[in-house]
Amino acid sequence: MQLDHLFEINLSNLNNLRLPRIRLWPDVVEILIIALLIYEVLVWARRTRLWSLLKGVIFIAVFIIFADICGMSTIMWIAQNVFQIAVIAVIVILQPELRKALEELGQTNLFSGVLSFADTRETGLFSDKTISEITRACVEMGKVRTGALIVIEQNQSLAEYERTGIDVDAIVTSQLLINIFEHNTPLHDGAVIVRGDRITSATCYLPLSDNMQLGKELGTRHRAGVGVSEVTDSLTVIVSEETGKISVAYHGVLESGVDSGRLGERLREIQNKEPVDRKTRTRKLREKVIA
Repeated sequence: MQLDHLFEINLSNLNNLRLPRIRLWPDVVEILIIALLIYEVLVWARRTRLWSLLKGVIFIAVFIIFADICGMSTIMWIAQNVFQIAVIAVIVILQPELRKALEELGQTNLFSGVLSFADTRETGLFSDKTISEITRACVEMGKVRTGALIVIEQNQSLAEYERTGIDVDAIVTSQLLINIFEHNTPLHDGAVIVRGDRITSATCYLPLSDNMQLGKELGTRHRAGVGVSEVTDSLTVIVSEETGKISVAYHGVLESGVDSGRLGERLREIQNKEPVDRKTRTRKLREKVIA
């Protein structure tokens, strides 16, 4: 009798269960608006420090879910009490990015940015010519002890640092780099940012590193080069004005006294270019000639 009663209850629940009625225009418009908002938030996050922060948030969320499944009550209690404080902390940390996002929202046309895929910038790969031009410029500036600070962008955008400088938007050449960092010129003070094969900005301000392990003999230029490599995935090339030595900063690690060969090697490491051996190159050239 009890089983029959349960069966009748479940049958009545199934009869009362109704699928939500989909209204064509309102629901479709609502889905498009939500998708648009998610897209814009992801594009904005990709250009800020929030993208790196999201990775840590996802890891913590997975850990909390695992703790909930395993019944770890103490960890769940700590997570529940820390959650509100963490939200406020994230807002405080990202306050400059949030302000800039609201400013961009008021200054740009939302629909033109969404409908035009040309507005989305891609970092792309820089060519071997760019490697040789940067290397040649650093060696020449090192000989005459001209200080230089060159930041090469990878996946994480350097737009927030570009805004602190002057737009250049020119192809990378050794002559241009030497001229920018020449003493008593308007653009020599600050950093140059390189994206792909182009110099985007000059005289840019960079965050200084707080690493106490850096030598006391290193000046502001070296600390700025290490600082930007700590908060982004960029590679920074520094030429010392005092000694003429070339240094490379990557992931917060400073490699000093590199020569032209080592500098070119470090640049090729972040180029993400597929290696092609001599036989493959010869075969492709032969196929191209035959075609």
